[in-house]
This record gives sequence, structure tokens and C-alpha cells, in this order.
Amino acid sequence: MKKTKMTVLCAVLSGSLLCTSCIGSFGLWNNLKDWNQSIGNKFVNEVVFLAFHLIPVYEVAYIADVIVLNSVEFWSGSNPLADVGKVKTVKGENGEYMVRTNEDGYTITKKGEEDKPLDLVYNAENRTWNAVTSEGESYELITINEDGTITFKQADGTPMTVSPDLQGLATARAASGQSLFLAAR
Repeated sequence: MKKTKMTVLCAVLSGSLLCTSCIGSFGLWNNLKDWNQSIGNKFVNEVVFLAFHLIPVYEVAYIADVIVLNSVEFWSGSNPLADVGKVKTVKGENGEYMVRTNEDGYTITKKGEEDKPLDLVYNAENRTWNAVTSEGESYELITINEDGTITFKQADGTPMTVSPDLQGLATARAASGQSLFLAAR
């Protein structure tokens, strides 16, 4: 009986890791690879690369990402080793934007308007995402509920709760009068 319980427990734990359906950002492995690429010329990089495969540093980092860090990222919404401080350029409908990753969210700046950044900040204690303007004004955007649903305020100020999937997105867009139809570009 004890052996059966242990087998079931192991199966459930294994299934929870295998069925998280997350690819994740592989922060540990990517940081290790980026570090290797930055330490010298291509010959030094190759020696370090080979050494890190002989002493299984890359393999351990990869397994740690697959089993632990990507699962933490999937369930919590943030990777403990995210690319804090990195800036990416994103082309939008209204121009180019620079998005910098912070420890608690993102800073978005439109090119040409660098003096007007917008911070998107995650408050872990309240489980909310907030927009903070360059003037210091803060607006709560969404709350992540205990059951996994998301609550946001509609244009008229009334709260609306939706599921974090395509059906929830469709419901939110219908309530705001936006179309659900997406066009491939």
C-alpha cells in the first residue's frame, strides 16, 4: 500500500512537471551562453564551449531551466533569471518603441519621446499589473485572481473578470467594442 502511494505521488509530480505546457525563456542557459560569447575571441569561446560540455555545465543549466526555472516562470509569470536591463526595439502601428525589462516589469518608451516613458509594474503582493506614467501617476490595469482569472476595469469603471485565454480575450474585446478578428501581417 505504501509503495503504491509513493508510485502515485511520483507519477503526479512527474506529470505536473511534464504537463506544464511551457517552453519558457531558458534564462540560465541563455545567460551562460551569452557570458561565453562575451569573454574573448572565437577560439577562447570554442575552448570554453567544449570545456563546458566535458564538465556538463551547459547540460546542468539546461536541465535546471527545463525542470525548475521554466516551471517557475510558467506558474508565477516571471523568470527568476529574466533579462533584467535588456532593451528590445519593437515596431508598432504608431512607430518604434524601446522596451526595457526591469525586475518588476517593463519600461516602454516611444522613439522620439524618451522623456515620456511608461512603466508597467507587477505588484506581487497585490497580484496586480499597474501603469505608471512619467509624472508618477499610477493606474491599476489588471488583477490576477487566486482562481487564475483576470479582473480589469472597463471604460465605465465597472470591473470585469475573464479567463486568461482566447475566450476571455474575445469577451473583453466584445465588452470594449473592439473586434476579435486578427489579421496576419
